[in-house]
Amino acid sequence: MRVLLVEDNAELVSLLKKGLAQSGFSADSVGTVGDALHVLATMKYAAIVLDLGLPDEDGLVLLRDMRRKHDTTPVLVLTARDGVSNRVAGLREGADDYLAKPFAMEELVARLHALLRRPGQLLGRLLTFGNVSLDTEGRQVFVGGTARAFPARETAVLEILLRRGGNVAPKRLFEDQLFGLSGDVGSNAVEVYVHRLRKMLSDARASVRIHTVRGVGYLMAQDKAE
Repeated sequence: MRVLLVEDNAELVSLLKKGLAQSGFSADSVGTVGDALHVLATMKYAAIVLDLGLPDEDGLVLLRDMRRKHDTTPVLVLTARDGVSNRVAGLREGADDYLAKPFAMEELVARLHALLRRPGQLLGRLLTFGNVSLDTEGRQVFVGGTARAFPARETAVLEILLRRGGNVAPKRLFEDQLFGLSGDVGSNAVEVYVHRLRKMLSDARASVRIHTVRGVGYLMAQDKAE
C-alpha cells in the first residue's frame, strides 16, 4: 500500500520511509501544502501522514481542503503540537488519528493498520480469492495453502487485484500504487508485471486468472475450468 508523507523534515522523511517499507508500505513525500494539493489532484493514496508545521501553510489547510472536496483518504496527523486543543482542532477538521512527536515507529505503523482496517478502508490482514491468499503484513503469498515466493512488485499487483475482489482495477491504480512519484513507470510496465504474475499463478496451479479489460484495467476471476 502506498502512503503520502506531508513532512518537510528530510531526516524524518527518510526514517519514515525506511520504517514503512519494513512494514510493507511504499511512501511518497512532499514538503509543503501546495505540493501536496498538486499531488492529490492526480494521485490516490491509501493513507496520508500529515505534519501541521509546514513552511507554506498550516497542515490543517490541506486537511480542510481534502474534506471539502469529499476526499475520504485516511489522514494520520503527526506533529509536535500535542496539546488537547490542537488534537481537538485536528480531529474536528477531519483527521482520522493524531500522533504526537516524538513517536515510536511501531506505533505509527500500528495506527495506520488500524485506520485501514476500518469499514470501507483498504486493509485486511489476510486477503483471499479462490485458492490464492496474501498475508498483507508478512507479504507472504499462499496458493492452495502452500507458501510461494513472489517478488515484491508482483506481490503488490496481486494485492491490488485481491482487494478488488473480482471487480476491475483501473490501470492507473496500478501505476499510482506501484510507482507513485518515482517517475520510473514505462509505457508497458504494468503489463509486464501483470504478465509475470499470470505465469506465476498458473505455474502454482492457482484457481484464478487475471483478465485484461481493454482500455480500463485488470480483474481477477475464478478459473471456469476449476
